[in-house]
Amino acid sequence: MRLYPGYTPVERSRFEAAFVDERAQWLAATNDHQHAWHFSRAAYDWADAQSSKRDRARIAQIGIDAAQSALALRPGCAEGHYFLALNLGQLAQTKTLGALKLVVRIEEAFLAALAADEHFDQAGADRGLGVLYLEAPGWPTSVGNHDKARKHLDRAVELVPNHPGNRLALADALIQWREPDAARLQLDALDRDWAANRLRLSGPQWEADWRVWQARRDALAARFKLPPTGTGR
Repeated sequence: MRLYPGYTPVERSRFEAAFVDERAQWLAATNDHQHAWHFSRAAYDWADAQSSKRDRARIAQIGIDAAQSALALRPGCAEGHYFLALNLGQLAQTKTLGALKLVVRIEEAFLAALAADEHFDQAGADRGLGVLYLEAPGWPTSVGNHDKARKHLDRAVELVPNHPGNRLALADALIQWREPDAARLQLDALDRDWAANRLRLSGPQWEADWRVWQARRDALAARFKLPPTGTGR
């Protein structure tokens, strides 16, 4: 079940068009690792917009294959490792018992992306690892680990403090860990930079992200009896 707003028809059309376009570019230059990871990124977005588990799994597998192609061409490619992790995550969402087997592969791919470029996608590898360690079951069932989650979520905010997704991921974790005062500090920092970030991260490619970030921000703010965004707070 999606906790935050789903994609609009316009966004779905944009993701599908990007998927088709990036696939054509990759097929025209299969020896170019950049076309491969661009296609993997487009597959991740298009998979995320699917309501059918079968379609999500099918497209995610295409993204996995594209990421692996990028890594075969450029083994140290941070982007290849990163989008391999994300597409494996999409595939895991379609599984029940098999999801836990994919978690280790997701962890390995994020760690490789982190080692290659910790800044890529606004500290995306640290953010992804933090959420993975937060949400996965703990040992011995899986890789879930409170200390590792805190380490990576803190690091994501340290590296890119003005990225809304980083602060929201940390704030959500702090609420789960029953640290409301620390979560409130993250919310205050998020609100302080909100207008500037809307200008910095603007354009059609950011519209879906902003709707999700706003919903997450407002859900967090409601815990502190603060008004939603856009109400003159």
